[in-house]
Amino acid sequence: MNRSSVKELLQSDKFLQEVHVKGWVRTFRSNRFIALNDGSTINNIQCVVDFENTNEALLKRITTSAAVSITGTLVESQGKGQKVEINVTNLEILGDSNPDEYPIQPKKHSLEFLRENAHLRVRTNTFSAVMRVRSKLSFAVHKYFQENGFNYVNTPIITGSDAEGAGEMFKVTNFEANKAPLNEEGQIDYKQDFFGKETNLTVSGQLEAETYAMALGKVYTFGPTFRAENSNTTRHLAEFWMIEPEVAFMDLDGNMDLSEDFIKSVLGYVLEHCKDDLAFLDQRLTQEEKSKPQAQRSDMSLLEKLKFVVDNNFKRVSYTEAIDILRNSKPNKKKKFQFPINEWGADLQSEHERFLVEKHFKCPVILFDYPADIKAFYMRLNEDGKTVRAMDVLFPGIGEIVGGAQREERLDVLKEKMNALNIDEKELWWYLDTRKFGTAVHSGFGLGFERLVLFTTGMSNIRDVIPFPRTPQNAEF
Repeated sequence: MNRSSVKELLQSDKFLQEVHVKGWVRTFRSNRFIALNDGSTINNIQCVVDFENTNEALLKRITTSAAVSITGTLVESQGKGQKVEINVTNLEILGDSNPDEYPIQPKKHSLEFLRENAHLRVRTNTFSAVMRVRSKLSFAVHKYFQENGFNYVNTPIITGSDAEGAGEMFKVTNFEANKAPLNEEGQIDYKQDFFGKETNLTVSGQLEAETYAMALGKVYTFGPTFRAENSNTTRHLAEFWMIEPEVAFMDLDGNMDLSEDFIKSVLGYVLEHCKDDLAFLDQRLTQEEKSKPQAQRSDMSLLEKLKFVVDNNFKRVSYTEAIDILRNSKPNKKKKFQFPINEWGADLQSEHERFLVEKHFKCPVILFDYPADIKAFYMRLNEDGKTVRAMDVLFPGIGEIVGGAQREERLDVLKEKMNALNIDEKELWWYLDTRKFGTAVHSGFGLGFERLVLFTTGMSNIRDVIPFPRTPQNAEF
């Protein structure tokens, strides 16, 4: 007999048919009622065991997380909250689970405890819901770009360049620790290393994606990136995934159009295809908010936040206008901001971004034309000589979620900016070549995938939206 998924059976109305299902026991009560889940949905299906005709030794093996195979008759449920249930005619234990040793018992566990058991935490309702949403978001990303004429490009994970200029990168080497050869200056001689030069794990595929955009027109990357930042905040990971489209012949206005359309599309997709999981996560977040002080509670539920983004036009505001708004705002005048806004040129913090979105404009915001001094070298310099064609998309509850820009396509200006920042032209000769041979206006943006999953699921810690988080002092599993 073909095996059905729990999701299929819960949606079925073909009563009195024989069905076959496999999954893991969530709970077993009264020696009769099994709550079975197979990962296809957050909802369990109730399986009713005829305990009088079931071997007592077998009943003792039906414990939380045991893997079982069940054959039975699908019937209309007699209980509340479910349409169907299975009257079990045959039950087989596929894998035992010792209840005295299994750490994820059917009770509330702290998120920190579950992180310590990341290999098992996906068996809980919260993490199974988060990971199904993550999966659907990932599909929606590819779906959007593929349906809009983009080519998927796999950019290098090992790189000899630092796209961000931050210097916080993981080195890649095959030198033995404390045995690296030195050159005449007493420095490590990377010419003898595996790649013949100093290499690192990438922080971004943007620069390489730009070269492909200048041939294929519209490209995107979606892959792992790494940052050796010694940060233990709820918003930082050492290993994370980045979505980075690059488009030739597109200016900043087109870039803002693309980012808004893309975000609305992928969020709209999960709203349509993850209804049960989002309903559960919405309810979970509502309960979490109740435990916070009134002043720290969100004004919107999770579903309201998602619809807030999908249903509203994004307000486009220059950095200069935003600074004026923030400088004259009540929180700034009353010194409620942790980082007061005093003058033009300040690097905006999450509290400022959230004020603009949640309090002032009451819609998602795209800020553009930032000071050149606080942005990367590859962003196009405006005619004023002090701002660049950068843009950030700001969301409620999270602040910046997308960062992008029109790229500097003028060879002479790009060289000047690189020299001012002591970026060696020889290291990026290939990047400069794209400005020598058929240069053109082009733009793109970067979106940290985990940041998007964090927003979509309502989780508060980014370590809880990636299967196995990599953070300082933690590379378990």
